[in-house]
Amino acid sequence: MKQISFGGAMDPAISPDGNKLAYTVNNTTGNRTIWVADLENKSQLQLHVNSSNYYQAMWSPNGNAIAFNIFNSKNLWKVGVIKADNTGYLILDSASAINVYSPTWKNEKELVAHDLKNLYTFNVDGKLVESRVIADLIGKDFMIASSNHFFYSEDGTKLIFNAGNSDAPDGLTGPSEAAYILNIASKKIERLSPKGVNVPYIFVTADDRIFYSGSEKPYTQSKIYVSDLKGNIKTLVDKGLNPTGALK
Repeated sequence: MKQISFGGAMDPAISPDGNKLAYTVNNTTGNRTIWVADLENKSQLQLHVNSSNYYQAMWSPNGNAIAFNIFNSKNLWKVGVIKADNTGYLILDSASAINVYSPTWKNEKELVAHDLKNLYTFNVDGKLVESRVIADLIGKDFMIASSNHFFYSEDGTKLIFNAGNSDAPDGLTGPSEAAYILNIASKKIERLSPKGVNVPYIFVTADDRIFYSGSEKPYTQSKIYVSDLKGNIKTLVDKGLNPTGALK
């Protein structure tokens, strides 16, 4: 494991080949921008988009594009997409009057995002491919926040996500969140993260490795874990937030 330092960087996202790192930088006005560092030649560049507030990069499975949250000119949160060479910038679902959050990649040509109630699939040209009611997928026992993410497994049969639940662990301020796996065909949901671990962030690689940050009582320090779809969990880092992973 290699440690890399970038002053003021947040939401680090390693490219699938491990050669580039996209990250978010906060400025003095509270806005956020995304930069990409080449880990081989040490160059850094800012993504060329027409917004002063965009954050949390998500690389496509083969690393050819980056998706991210972006605040548009209508004061709505949308999904931005740009090619890895910093060209071809596009806002998905730019015409609607709804907020859309937390994009992930279903495959190289499709992305997934949500509006707290519905899970949307878009193609890379911005066309809406599918809309599904989240409660119909996972039931009504979960609380969905704008920061929660939904990832499809590589074979498309499972949905991996984090969400709020009815747990009320002593010492935790705010709702408890956990990581879950939905078998789409059977609608069976299994809890991935152990009870008592609060999971505000989850990331799934294109080869189905599940990374998440979680904290235990007294909920003052977050660790980074990795798991497979069978729930075999390992602790990677004793102190860290918002993990991503490259392909093996």
